[in-house]
Amino acid sequence: MATRAIWKGYLKLSLVSCAVAIYPSTNSSSRIRFNTLNRKTGNRVQRQYIDSETGEPVESDDQVKGYAVGKGNYILVEEEELDALKLESTHTIDIESFVPRDEVDERYLDTSYYIAPDDRVAQEAFAVIRDAIRDKGMAGLGRVVMSRRERLLLLEPLDQGLVGTTLHSAAEVRDESAIFDEIPQPNYPKEMRDLAVHIIEGKATHFDPKMFEDRYENALIELVRSKQDGHKTKSVSASKPSNVVNLMDVLRKSIEAEKPPTKSKSKPTERKKTPANGRSSGKGRATAGRSKNMKRAS
Repeated sequence: MATRAIWKGYLKLSLVSCAVAIYPSTNSSSRIRFNTLNRKTGNRVQRQYIDSETGEPVESDDQVKGYAVGKGNYILVEEEELDALKLESTHTIDIESFVPRDEVDERYLDTSYYIAPDDRVAQEAFAVIRDAIRDKGMAGLGRVVMSRRERLLLLEPLDQGLVGTTLHSAAEVRDESAIFDEIPQPNYPKEMRDLAVHIIEGKATHFDPKMFEDRYENALIELVRSKQDGHKTKSVSASKPSNVVNLMDVLRKSIEAEKPPTKSKSKPTERKKTPANGRSSGKGRATAGRSKNMKRAS
């Protein structure tokens, strides 16, 4: 089934614009999902909004958003009033500026989406914008309204399309100094860091998301299958790491544990030195002869 667009509008670079659609870049539909049931009847339960004072259920037509301005005092905001807040970014992604990609702090990255032209007429203008961004080797910054919220959007070329990644605002990203300033800098031997670097070098590889599996999701699948087959589930307790007593010893043991198994160091017999043609070398025969003569002499 074709992926459904979650947003449709226009991509604009100065006076050049084209119709585009935004698609989710991730899919969580394959994850195990649970329904909440009534343990006594086995029936699914439904959630209801309850009036906090009367205890009576509130139907959807009687529900309205409210902004608290005091205890028990709210400003009511109707859905129609929210819909009336039409910003240009509601239907247009206007690329306002371009920045070097490596200047964008990874902490500000939120969710990525695929952006593609929405019709054949838009394909040429879309390609021009995409290729111009690729030629400059920079990332575009624009704004888009999604879920009634204006978000800053980072635009980067990917194959024949664009990837738009929503960014957190500066107010949303916490200042790290409030947490990291409390971390002391201990004075440890340089050998400890060298050992840790050696372990890292041994684990160095290239990033491939396929090598990482959701082990918890796999365990959920096995749990459901086991219960479906009528088997009793076994409780498995995860082993807890012990406190480090001697960090230097632990680092050295870690290096030993990471080493691949070595072959036996026992000396090979003379038979193992026999060439592939099955014939023994003259040197081997001469050595054997000398050994026999020495025994006879003794």
